[in-house]
Amino acid sequence: MKKKSSKRPIFLMIATVILCMPLIWLANNYFVLERAFDNMIDGDETNIALAASKQEGFSSDKRQTIRPFSVLLLGVDEREHDVGRSDTMIVLTVNPALGTMKMLSIPRDTRAEIVGLGTVEKINHAYAHGGVDMARATVENFLQMPIDFYVKVNMEGFLHVIDTFDGVTIHNDLALTYKEYDFAEGAIALTGEEALIYSRIRYEDPRGDFGRQTRQRLLLQAILAEAQQPANVLLKLDDLIGTLGESIRMNFTKEQLMTLLMHYPSFEKDIEQLQLQKGTGQTIDGLWYYIVDENELYDVQQTLQQHLDAT
Repeated sequence: MKKKSSKRPIFLMIATVILCMPLIWLANNYFVLERAFDNMIDGDETNIALAASKQEGFSSDKRQTIRPFSVLLLGVDEREHDVGRSDTMIVLTVNPALGTMKMLSIPRDTRAEIVGLGTVEKINHAYAHGGVDMARATVENFLQMPIDFYVKVNMEGFLHVIDTFDGVTIHNDLALTYKEYDFAEGAIALTGEEALIYSRIRYEDPRGDFGRQTRQRLLLQAILAEAQQPANVLLKLDDLIGTLGESIRMNFTKEQLMTLLMHYPSFEKDIEQLQLQKGTGQTIDGLWYYIVDENELYDVQQTLQQHLDAT
């Protein structure tokens, strides 16, 4: 009897430690996640005020719907000693009540007025001249609609997420070669470095910037698909949080971000892709521009505006 009683406390202690380990893991990652959110959220007072003004309509109660909103996604190529360029400009309109999302990729060479500078240049120059604020104001003017939120992504850092997932597989719709890299048509597996090259190819693709937009969209969808696998996220949460915290800046509040994460599965399956593809190329003062078709631009503006107004 004495031997049994002496073993019992040891057994209980081991069992307690085993049972507490998941709680300790969750607590640790909760604080890591908090720090990552703090790093990702823009500390600029103007952007904080803009996000706070949109707080009404964002409820943590999933029975309530979030009102429609718009997001400017900037994929920025930031290198050492370089202010960076917004190589990717995507506008999202989200209508949770309808369960729909519309996505417009703006060609980087689009000729447009740079708001705040008073010039007419390639639209991606706005970020290089005046950062997020000028890029957002320029896109608002170009599409004649408000931009509620922005997410700025350092593409080089963000694509390291792919290495965290041990690579991703995409269905490449066009065989491409860039230097020593060969990307065959069909299903291909990519590392983070290969994905970065794949996302930057431009002149080797006969579709030009439209092909580049397609490839970047494929990569984003592949990353989101991996992120929706619980095993991937739980086993690699520390690395994921660290990479995302260093690579992303946004003006969502933490409360809004958590609400969106709760609602996301309800509208991510119905995404309509919009494109400005009826324009023409034109060389002006030695620079090549994409000149949008005014009728097509008007139709896209109306589509996005109506999506934000729809109930």
